[in-house]
Amino acid sequence: MINTFDRFAKRKKRDKNEIGISSLRGGTIVGEQELYFCGRDEVITLKHEAYSKEVFAVGAVNAAIFLCGRCPGLYDMSMLIENKGVG
Repeated sequence: MINTFDRFAKRKKRDKNEIGISSLRGGTIVGEQELYFCGRDEVITLKHEAYSKEVFAVGAVNAAIFLCGRCPGLYDMSMLIENKGVG
């Protein structure tokens, strides 16, 4: 698989197995993410908006508390969520 990090100068149809990803930052937008699942004649959209950096700080502190005292290893956010009984 070949990773393409910039398609700005590439004006052609994506390969069948290529997933399109783009990023835009500007103004005072703190955090806004949208996922588009595009099919023929339909689109499913999932959107998240953060209005303050506090939500990211709370997540980072919770992750640090979760990791405190644990053995070195690979952890992911699902482990943190399961540990807190969320979901």
